[in-house]
Amino acid sequence: MVWRQGQSYSEDLRARVLAAIDGGMAARAAAGLFRVSVSYIYKALIRRRRTGQVSASPRRGHRPRKLLPAQEVALAAHIEAHPDLTLAALQAWLLAEHQVRLSNGAMWSAVARLGLSFKKRRSAQANKTARMSRRGGASGRRRGRLSILTSLSLSTRPGPAPR
Repeated sequence: MVWRQGQSYSEDLRARVLAAIDGGMAARAAAGLFRVSVSYIYKALIRRRRTGQVSASPRRGHRPRKLLPAQEVALAAHIEAHPDLTLAALQAWLLAEHQVRLSNGAMWSAVARLGLSFKKRRSAQANKTARMSRRGGASGRRRGRLSILTSLSLSTRPGPAPR
């Protein structure tokens, strides 16, 4: 019998494994015989002792979203009207207006689903439009090792060894 991840063992297999254990078979021997893990056997025994159940527990699926589609539309409109709001401000607005409490992760997911993003600063004209490097200077090009003075290095790493 081959077990596939995400599927529960069948009820007859569960019953045969537990019957073998109840009959005196060791857990490791039963695991090898029925091709299940030893940890599964111990977990099944603990569950039977605690709850009396031997059947598979109901599968936990995907959790439904807290925001309804109408609330997502309202959130998108609110972000469009107030683009500079923080996540905390949006969470407070949702709680006050729609009585929905969202975590930071759920809020980020909702904003991402809407195709929106938070910018670190607003789009505005740059303060300075002049060149930032001197004329004739390298524009971001890496310099050779010898042009960097190692004695003036601010790094905590030791400089390169002299040749």
